[in-house]
Amino acid sequence: MKMWRILGCLLVLLALVVPVRAERIKDITDISGVRPNQLVGYGLVVGLDGTGDSTNQAPFTVQSFKNMLAGFGIAVPASMNPQLKNVAAVALHAELPPFAKPGQTIDITVSSLGNAKSLRGGSLLMAPLHGADGLTYAVAQGNLVVSGFGAEGADGSKITVNVPTVGTIPGGAIVERSVNNPFSSAPTLTFNLHRYDFTTAMRVTDVINQTFGPHTAQTLDGGSIQVQPPVNVTDRVVFMSTLENLEVTPGVAPARVIINSRTGTIVIGQDVRVSPAAVTHGNLTVSISENPQVSQPGPLSGGQTQVVPKSGIQATEDKNRMFMFKSGTTLEDIVRAVNRVGVAPGDLMAILEALKAAGALHAEIQVI
Repeated sequence: MKMWRILGCLLVLLALVVPVRAERIKDITDISGVRPNQLVGYGLVVGLDGTGDSTNQAPFTVQSFKNMLAGFGIAVPASMNPQLKNVAAVALHAELPPFAKPGQTIDITVSSLGNAKSLRGGSLLMAPLHGADGLTYAVAQGNLVVSGFGAEGADGSKITVNVPTVGTIPGGAIVERSVNNPFSSAPTLTFNLHRYDFTTAMRVTDVINQTFGPHTAQTLDGGSIQVQPPVNVTDRVVFMSTLENLEVTPGVAPARVIINSRTGTIVIGQDVRVSPAAVTHGNLTVSISENPQVSQPGPLSGGQTQVVPKSGIQATEDKNRMFMFKSGTTLEDIVRAVNRVGVAPGDLMAILEALKAAGALHAEIQVI
């Protein structure tokens, strides 16, 4: 046991002396304009084993079915209302990645729009996928892969595993139109940090200028760096391949305390500091008990036996000791102090908020 304690202390010391790990530029930035685009569409899934939409409650499925047949030259009388138990109306959505070219395939997700019980075993008929501008960027079709399933008995009992009304089609859409991006033609490229920080932005600029020469990059603000790439596309690709793998040590995040009020989770940043302050925290517990008693009337009094309520109230208060934070108290000191008192997460929230109100907690409190 003693050996394990010594080993644990050594691991802690090693963790304290390890320097901050550098990050690649590609891991902390995005190129402005080079991004995926969302696609959405509508279609019909056929071939279901009686688990499709109920046409009485989903009339749009019948309307879509009639429009599809009309496209094949088959006219269905308007008075006819087919009972389509093997057809379901579905919504399609996918993500068109940057630099996607016509002829490439992308994955799509298929979700039931009506009251279909399951899409398992169905096939999606050809359906266009539109962008936010209304243009068609891909065409989807194929057999669904549905992980969920359900079973139902004659007496109404049923069991469902996962979600049988949502499926996917890997490579189920063919790209028909590409999206223009500024990578090939723009005179400058802008790198946006995932988390704005002036220190990180300056360090990224310095690393790029040290590698490719002065004035190659300039900092626009705390979240953006403008870079001048080569004019030739081939040279630009080589330039970007080298640039995105450059390593930068990000700036230290601001001192912040994150509180999740729903789960009671509290995360305290490493740079949180506390000014001199004394804290005591006690819980007042009030217990109320009901002990009804039976009241018997005297002999020959003509009275009746009754139940008389009797309440007992008792108040107790935990005698927690006061603890003091000295100047420059660190995260380790805070955790050690609250653990010594033995407070719950809810009590720790109250202590941190009180320290912030008193001006002793030098950190931002963010409640999520």
